[in-house]
Amino acid sequence: MIEIKTKLRKWGNSFGIVVPQKAIEKAKAVQGQEITIFIQRHKPNLRKLFGAHKFSKPTEQLMKEMEEDLYND
Repeated sequence: MIEIKTKLRKWGNSFGIVVPQKAIEKAKAVQGQEITIFIQRHKPNLRKLFGAHKFSKPTEQLMKEMEEDLYND
């Protein structure tokens, strides 16, 4: 299976995609051959984009400290 990223484009009343020549050659596909396309919407991986933060204290402790700072003046 070959994975490529491409954009969906409007052609008249239809939509289409452009498959790069290199992908066609790698798949050994030819004109007129029936192929199957799997469509997956891109969802960004927030951990990849922003990274993961390691806290020095457990979440419960941080929440308790925040509540104390906010409500126990």
